[in-house]
Amino acid sequence: MSDKILPQKVRDLVPESQAYMDLLSFERKLDSTIMRKQLDIQESLKRPMKQKRKLRIFISNTFYAAKPEGEDGEEGTVASWELRVEGRLLDDPAVSKNDPNKVKRKYSSFFKSLVIELDKDLYGPDNHLVEWHRTPNTQETDGFQVKRPGDKNVRCTILLLLDYQPLQYKLDPCLARLLGVHTQTRPVIINALWQYIKTHKLQEPHEREYILCDKYLERIFQCSRMKFAEIPQRLNQLLHPPEPIVINHLISVEGPDQKKTACYDIDVEVDDTLKTQMSNFLLSTANQQEIQSLDNKIHETVETINQLKTHREFFLSFAKDPQQFINKWLISQSRDLKTMTDVVGNPEEERHAEFYYQPWAQEAVCRYFYSKVQQKRVELEQALGIRNN
Repeated sequence: MSDKILPQKVRDLVPESQAYMDLLSFERKLDSTIMRKQLDIQESLKRPMKQKRKLRIFISNTFYAAKPEGEDGEEGTVASWELRVEGRLLDDPAVSKNDPNKVKRKYSSFFKSLVIELDKDLYGPDNHLVEWHRTPNTQETDGFQVKRPGDKNVRCTILLLLDYQPLQYKLDPCLARLLGVHTQTRPVIINALWQYIKTHKLQEPHEREYILCDKYLERIFQCSRMKFAEIPQRLNQLLHPPEPIVINHLISVEGPDQKKTACYDIDVEVDDTLKTQMSNFLLSTANQQEIQSLDNKIHETVETINQLKTHREFFLSFAKDPQQFINKWLISQSRDLKTMTDVVGNPEEERHAEFYYQPWAQEAVCRYFYSKVQQKRVELEQALGIRNN
C-alpha cells in the first residue's frame, strides 16, 4: 500500500490528487472488510451447513396375471407382482430450475439401509426379508424393486434408515423431554445441555468446572455433582441410534388397475446451496487477477509520477541559481565517483601545493621513508638469507 501513496509535494502541487488519496483510504477499509468476511466464511465452512428439504417417496406395485401355456408351445407364466420404492427431492423454490450448479442426488444416497419385510406366513421365514445396506463401494440408484410370485394381497413393512451426515443420535426419553431435542448431532445435544445449565445457574459459584445437578439431571445422570468435562462420556449411555422410518404398505393384486402407487413425504437434511456459493467465492481467482493487473498499473503510474517530480526539482533548482546548482551537482558527482571507485582521501585538495605545507606533512614524509627503508631491508635480508635475531 505504501508504494501507492503520492508524495506530499505532489499533493501540494496537484490538489485534485486528494481524490486519489481518498480512494486509497476507502480501498484499505474495503480490503479490511473483505478479509474479515473471508475469515468468517472460512469459519462457517468448518461447521455443517444443512437445510431441510422434502423427499417424496413413491411406493408402487404392479400385478402380472398368470398366463397359461400356449398351443404353439409358448411357455406359461405364474402370477407375480413387482414392488418399486422410488423417490426424488422436491424442487427448492429458492433455486432456479435452470441453475447450472444444480446437482440431482440419487434416491439411495439419502439412506444408510433399507429393509422390506414381507408377510412371513406367505413367503416363509427364509424369504420374507429384502435388505439393502450401504457399503463404501455402493453404486447409487434412483430406486429399489422387488419381484415375487403370488396372486394374493401382501402386507409389507418398509424400514428406511436415513444416512445422517454428520451422525445424529436419538436421546434418552427423559433427557429428550428436558432439552426439547429428540434426534440431533452430538455437538447440538451438548450445546442444548449447556444452555440448560446456564439458564438454571447450575454451575458451582467457586469451582466453575463443576455442575450441580438439579433433580431432573440427577435422575438422568445418577449423580448430584459432576465435572463439565465428564458430560460427553456420561452422554454415551444416553445416546442411541436414530429410529428408522416405518411405512406399512399393502401390495394389492385386486381391482381393475394393475399398478397402484402411494406417496409419502419425509424431511431430509441436505447441504445448503449457500455453502457451495461460499466455497466458490473463496476459490474464485478471476477478480483477483483483474485487481492485480490494476494494482500493477497504479504502481507504474506512481513510479512515473515520482520520476517526473525528481526531474522537476532538478530543473527548478538549475533555473533558480545555475552557478550554485552546478557546484553542488559537481560535488555530488565527485562524491558518487569516489564511492564507486573506492578512492581514499580527497583528490581535488591533493592537487594543490598548499596541501603539502601543512604541519603534519613533515612527519608524514618521515614515516613514509621509514616504511620504505624497512621494506627494502626485509627484501635484502631475504635475498641474502640472513635471519634477524
